[in-house]
Amino acid sequence: MGILKRPGKAALLAGGLAAAVGLTAGAANAADEVVMAVPTFLTGAGAPAFGVPARNGAEVIIEAINKGKLPAPYDKSGKGLAGRQIKAVIYDESGGGVKQVAEFRNKVQKQGVDLFVGYISSGTCAAITPVAEELKMLTIFPICGTPRIFEEINKNPKYVFRTMGHATADGVAEALYVKANMPDVKGYTGINQNYAWGQDSWRDFDLAMKQLMPNVPASDKAQWPKIFSGQYGAEISALMLSKEPLVHSSLWGGDLEAFIFQGAARGLFRKKKLLFSVADTSVYRLGKKAPAGAILGARGPYGIFAAGVDTPLNNWFRKVYQDRYSVPPVGGSYQAAQGVLAAKYAYDAAAKANGGKFPSTDQVIAALEGATYQGLAAKVHMNRSNGHQAATKHMIGVLEWDKEAGGPIMTKVTEFGPDCVMPPPGVNGTEWLKGGMKGAKC
Repeated sequence: MGILKRPGKAALLAGGLAAAVGLTAGAANAADEVVMAVPTFLTGAGAPAFGVPARNGAEVIIEAINKGKLPAPYDKSGKGLAGRQIKAVIYDESGGGVKQVAEFRNKVQKQGVDLFVGYISSGTCAAITPVAEELKMLTIFPICGTPRIFEEINKNPKYVFRTMGHATADGVAEALYVKANMPDVKGYTGINQNYAWGQDSWRDFDLAMKQLMPNVPASDKAQWPKIFSGQYGAEISALMLSKEPLVHSSLWGGDLEAFIFQGAARGLFRKKKLLFSVADTSVYRLGKKAPAGAILGARGPYGIFAAGVDTPLNNWFRKVYQDRYSVPPVGGSYQAAQGVLAAKYAYDAAAKANGGKFPSTDQVIAALEGATYQGLAAKVHMNRSNGHQAATKHMIGVLEWDKEAGGPIMTKVTEFGPDCVMPPPGVNGTEWLKGGMKGAKC
């Protein structure tokens, strides 16, 4: 089954696929199960390239957890979360922060949800964070990228975790890659969505470039389209006319793909070097239409970057995912699954510390705080923001088309350690960048 391109079908199919992992809307929590809410984009521009693959990745992992069929290092951990089956409530993240806060309250107060593992949009996560703390609901963000979650909105989290690095890691890795591979670049500009994720992505890349390549000028006319606008004629014209040869972009989902199609038609990729933060999500969907020669990231060691990770867990995940969906897993697939694995690790560790008895939410939180657990492609270190913010290794490379294999591959890949690209524990990312990235271990 391929990743669905029409959001309407994605939403309709969610109910059918969900039955395989025990999804139901509004069932009361039984004594032998844990109700896990999994919000992700099932409709709209965020669905085809990101939200639906994220759902697919979560479903693959949840099904295996419930059957006790995960490979090493989880092969001896038993079924479910501390022995209880996961009942997954998968629902649509579309609609914006106000709608999602209402959904969150409804799931907690009326539907008996035990924890949340989900959300993609930085704007949604920013809206949900204070509400999760207010309602004392364990919430694991597997994807959203804004550093503001723990640096501004909630500096002392208890119930909210994020199981991947944030935008500062992306910006630093990208700037390090540019310095090493484009030492003579004459300037850079950008096109980023005008909300938290886009703003933070550009800010952190720009600040990192000012530290690492202070003589390379940044454009004062970077482009700021509205999220999910889908039309970029004016922005592409501005980029074509700009004197800067390097274009930074954190566009994602339907926005990313629309920009690639429209930019290719105008010859943008022949004239400019593109640096995309999260374009791995679309390389399989676009095939030969993806911009070969562009610099790509996946916000960590995910998606196409994990294709060569030879471990039982990763090999199993890629095979099961591809057999089921007829396409390899992308960044969102890995990231969502990584968030579910965090719950698996924490519940099992808490039960062990509790003498084998099913743990309380506080015990699960204590087990996850500061933990290091094995993700699908790399270890996840929960060692920032009082143990609630993850750090992982990061990878950047150049996209090319492999004629022999008939598919996209990453070339000229550079790997950066977590302590190279993430600010040290207790240090604000913006202040760290402005201060010269002191303590970075590269």
